[in-house]
Amino acid sequence: MASRLNPYINFNGEARQALEFYRSVLGGDLSLNGYGDFTPEAPPGYEDKIMHGMLETGGGFTLMAADVPPGMEHRPGNNFSVSLSGDDADELRGYWEKLSADGEVAVPLEKQMWGDVFGMCTDKFGITWMVNINQQG
Repeated sequence: MASRLNPYINFNGEARQALEFYRSVLGGDLSLNGYGDFTPEAPPGYEDKIMHGMLETGGGFTLMAADVPPGMEHRPGNNFSVSLSGDDADELRGYWEKLSADGEVAVPLEKQMWGDVFGMCTDKFGITWMVNINQQG
């Protein structure tokens, strides 16, 4: 397998719901492994929490996520964002509409000074997304 770069997001008990939502937006295959899937001694209350989840789409996107284990601090997604970019305007606008629904738009999806159509929103799970539609060539 080739090396890849992709975001890995930690949630505070919502990883399953978040990954299922992202699959509804982006499509693809979702694999979810709970703490209880790996050991019968899963921490109390963590039997159904996600130890590792991965969404892989036909378009080449990969998104990984997990619920923070006991003892680790959960810091919601203000220290990173997830970027979707390309030149398929219809596809990217569709992702934008779904991601920004029930969320908060920081930058409306519109033409920017660098020539591309760009928008930034925070989805209903508190994750910041940037969508860039390449208008060059």
